[in-house]
Amino acid sequence: MFQRIMDGIRASTGTTMRLTSLALAVAIALFVTTSFLCAAAFIAVLQAYGPVQACLAGAGIFFLLTLVAAISYIAYKKDAEKRAARAAKASAQSMLADPVLIATGLQVIRALGVKRLLPILAIGGLALGILASRAGAADDRSAEAAE
Repeated sequence: MFQRIMDGIRASTGTTMRLTSLALAVAIALFVTTSFLCAAAFIAVLQAYGPVQACLAGAGIFFLLTLVAAISYIAYKKDAEKRAARAAKASAQSMLADPVLIATGLQVIRALGVKRLLPILAIGGLALGILASRAGAADDRSAEAAE
C-alpha cells in the first residue's frame, strides 16, 4: 500500500520537475521575444510620435500582456483545482475498496477489541464530521466568490 503511494509521489515529482523546467524555458524565450518586440514598437512610436507616446504605448503593451497572463493563470488554477478534487474523490473511493486496507482494519479491530475501539471511532467520526462541514463551508464560500 505504501509502495503504491510512494510510486505515485515519485512519478508526480518527476513530471512536475519536467513540466517546471519546460515552463521556465518557455518563460525565458517569451520574455526575450517580448522584450525585442516592445523595443521595436518603442522605437517605431518614438520616431513617429515622440517619447511620451512611445512610453505610453510600451506601458499599454505590458499591461495587455499582464492581463493575458493573469487570466491564463486564473483559468489554469481553476482547472487544476477541479482535477485535484476529482482525483481526491477517486483516490478515496479506491483506497476504501483496497483489500489490503480492509484486512489491516480487521486486524486492528481484532487486536484492540471492539470495546476499546468504540471511543476511538467516535472521536474519528467527530473529526470527520468537522472536516466535512469545513470543506462544505469552503466550497460554499468559493462558489459565492465566483458569482
